[in-house]
Amino acid sequence: MSGFFKSSIGRKVSMALSAFFLMIFLLQHLTINMMSVFSSDIFNEVSHFMGSNPVVQFALQPLLIFGVVFHFVMGFILEIQNNKARNVSYAKNNGGANSTWMSRNMIWSGVAILAFIVLHFIDFWFPEINTKFIQGDWSGLHDGQFRYYHELQEKFVNPARVAAYCVAFVFLGLHLAHGFTSAFQSVGAASLRKKLGTLGKAYAILVPLGFIIIALYHHLNHNH
Repeated sequence: MSGFFKSSIGRKVSMALSAFFLMIFLLQHLTINMMSVFSSDIFNEVSHFMGSNPVVQFALQPLLIFGVVFHFVMGFILEIQNNKARNVSYAKNNGGANSTWMSRNMIWSGVAILAFIVLHFIDFWFPEINTKFIQGDWSGLHDGQFRYYHELQEKFVNPARVAAYCVAFVFLGLHLAHGFTSAFQSVGAASLRKKLGTLGKAYAILVPLGFIIIALYHHLNHNH
């Protein structure tokens, strides 16, 4: 098994599997956050369930963090391998002629997304860890009411922060535009390239756009 993960194919397959896991998480995360646009009460209820459920907190959340770290570490390893291969192929032909700009710059969109994840952790995850595990408050309440919707709105008051979020999701869209079909090809589904291409473009546009809409909505509708 260790030999498989050390091989180029093994690393690509494991990278693809982690990508699938993270893409499923993005859909789930978008679905919950989109509830905040339509109903603060439903968003609060679902957020409290996710934030207090032991399976989510002690099993799925560590798995998610591992998936994020694994995906980025494996991405950097594959990028180093690809750069070594390009140094050889560029001597023989034009490497850019057979690949898209996005496929050649996945590492940079990945770095931008990683920077956003750090910001997102500072905004949401670290305060949650402090409230629940350090202060010991699992009630989800503030002044007798659920705090989740209000905290979400507060994060999108600053226009500079909203702009940073929007830019990050544009980079996510660019990353997904290549990464979606690439992940399927890595697990042997290249024969579905045309269908996957259409689905991948829709995913790469609609998911980041959904997050951008949420950020702009709360910025424009914040109760001062």
